[in-house]
Amino acid sequence: MLAEFKALVEVLGYGIEGVGVLVILFGSLAACLGWLRHRGGGPEGAAYHELRKRLGRAIIIGLEFLIAGDIIRTVAVDHTLASLSGLAIIIAIRAFLSLTLFLEVEGRWPWQPPRRDDA
Repeated sequence: MLAEFKALVEVLGYGIEGVGVLVILFGSLAACLGWLRHRGGGPEGAAYHELRKRLGRAIIIGLEFLIAGDIIRTVAVDHTLASLSGLAIIIAIRAFLSLTLFLEVEGRWPWQPPRRDDA
């Protein structure tokens, strides 16, 4: 019974990671298609900035799914000290990437209120 539960949780963890990869893939594709549609219109560089914003948001959301999948698989399936320390390193790297991407996309830290023109 325990072996079946671990196998199910492992498959679910990989499934959630797969969702993260798909979010990044389809979000990137949608951002690029939006850029191709709007690259000629609007002020100089507006399409490029919108591309960066959409692409960054897709990556941030995808990273969250990847972290969730890693946590589920490590905590429920392979809970050794080595796997937990590896998970901690992966989460630290992905959290750093998420924070820096958020700063790049939004122009502010997550704990700062949105600027007046963003609201």
